[in-house]
Amino acid sequence: MRRSILALMFAVTILARTDAAEQPNILWLTSEDHGPEMGCYGDELAVTPNVDALASKGMLFDLAWSCAPVCAPARTTIITGMYPPSIGGQHMRSMVSLPDHVQFYPWYLKQAGYYTTNNSKQDYNVRKQNQGWDVSSNKAHYRNRGKGQPFFAIFNVTISHESKIRRRPHEKVLDPAKVRVPAYHPDNAESRQDWAQYYDIVSQADAMAGQRLAELDKSGLSEDTIVFYYGDHGSGMSRSKRWPYNSGLSVPMVVYFPKKWKHLAPKEYKAGGTSDRLVNFVDLAPTVLSLAGVKPPEHMQGHAFAGKFQQKKPDYMFGFRDRMDERYDFIRTVTDGRYHYIRNFNPHFIYGQYVAYNFVTPSTAAWKRDYLAGKLNDAQSAYWKLKPTEELYDLQADPDEVNNLVDSQEHQKILAELRGALYQWCAEIRDVGFLPEGEIHSRSAGMSPFEMGHDDELYPFARIFAAADRATHRDEQSLSAMVEYLADDDSAVRYWGAVGLLNRGAVAYENHADSLRDCLKDKSPYVQIAGAYALAKYGKGDDVRAATDHLLTLTAWTEERPVFVSLTALNAVDKLDGKASHALDQIKALPRKNGASPDGRYNGYVNQVLGKVIEDLEE
Repeated sequence: MRRSILALMFAVTILARTDAAEQPNILWLTSEDHGPEMGCYGDELAVTPNVDALASKGMLFDLAWSCAPVCAPARTTIITGMYPPSIGGQHMRSMVSLPDHVQFYPWYLKQAGYYTTNNSKQDYNVRKQNQGWDVSSNKAHYRNRGKGQPFFAIFNVTISHESKIRRRPHEKVLDPAKVRVPAYHPDNAESRQDWAQYYDIVSQADAMAGQRLAELDKSGLSEDTIVFYYGDHGSGMSRSKRWPYNSGLSVPMVVYFPKKWKHLAPKEYKAGGTSDRLVNFVDLAPTVLSLAGVKPPEHMQGHAFAGKFQQKKPDYMFGFRDRMDERYDFIRTVTDGRYHYIRNFNPHFIYGQYVAYNFVTPSTAAWKRDYLAGKLNDAQSAYWKLKPTEELYDLQADPDEVNNLVDSQEHQKILAELRGALYQWCAEIRDVGFLPEGEIHSRSAGMSPFEMGHDDELYPFARIFAAADRATHRDEQSLSAMVEYLADDDSAVRYWGAVGLLNRGAVAYENHADSLRDCLKDKSPYVQIAGAYALAKYGKGDDVRAATDHLLTLTAWTEERPVFVSLTALNAVDKLDGKASHALDQIKALPRKNGASPDGRYNGYVNQVLGKVIEDLEE
């Protein structure tokens, strides 16, 4: 019945679209793990003649954001036209369900008569049985469409992926001596080689885009096809990929509208020009539907920047960071185009948590090596230390984002404005990230996280958000409020109470050790983990051993214990600096895999943390 209603509703929308003969072909050329380090964006080191040529006859956006600084959540944003924190898809491979009425954008294009192809990556964090692709494979191509049928086609290349930065041997093109090492990276041989290699692989991605553009031209389709070129998030270098700084979120975004379709272009479109419109990946789905003459459905949360239904420029862009592979974090961010505000909701974690996949990159390991050797300045050392609660940067004066303006008196007005905009956005989308990851799944049993998130009984957002906001500051005056949160009837509020004590460190133990001990008896395993972590890290005497042993009881991934509990507990044990050494044999005996998880890749996440814990304890 629901599908019938959905089809009927969409049929009404289709009546409003233009005839098929008036529908443009749409081609998206995408490449992985690279930001706007391209000639058309003014980078003098970049050799990117093909995209530069596209920009010279088309238009580029000065600042475009991927929304998330890593592939799967960024791609989830695009395919749904929704912010992943609103649907529970922000964690890597979370594989949550969507409401029945929410379809992937290719589904709407296909209903409108388009031949839809994806060559070839999917890797979404959400499940949908009908993805809307006519073909999604490494053989998918628009040439296989029906006669006279308009096409929407994606060609995604992986040659610029993070994994290619560390590939050795590498035939050097750019001289490492010529690269500009960002202020946050140490200027060592590894940084220079990896940055130079990054530029080399971006040139290769550009060449592959050129091949697709030549193919389009040879087919006689260039003047019938709207072309987009963009990267899927910032570079694969550390503090870019996985981090919601501008270096992790900013991507090249070039669009070309041939003369036939200029009436569908952004209002500010000018050949060879630029646009100051803030463009976010959440805007891509409504934009492509608008280009096809289809009115974007109301559940889509972005702004169409072109086509029949284009909307006015937004005032802000938003980004996020949650669990990346085996490591938890929780960050929300907003920009007005010049200033960038970052809100850290896990300030009790350092920036540079050990992500196994990232530490294979030579420059990452060398960065940590030089930090431990005491060779770094403050800007370079910050990555290996605890995060502040808030960060504010002037992207014009400080593009590397190393001078935090939160305490600057002259920037208090913009700080308050962006903080308010971010908090309002979290409330509007009903950000479910304020729940521990496991509770996103458990509270939405029998429904989607999006539906759960809009139910005040299942998810009292305002109360939980208020607790999270207060918990993640470090003022001692709020210690008593954290203890009060521990008595709340909602487990997420209690969780933030425990995090609030953990975040305040030794002073919380000195004043409220009994409250931390009570956390170990809480019904919620996430409250137990936060409380035990605080006791083990900042406690004294018997409390340290008791808390450590309690954490160890929560690390085993069993049929009865969700993988989220095991992964969270293992992350805490890993941060105890050897305090679990007495239990090395017990840790070695922990189960390495279990079938009860949203996706088989969770086995790898558990293994990665376990391996790191065991390696450190043996050393």
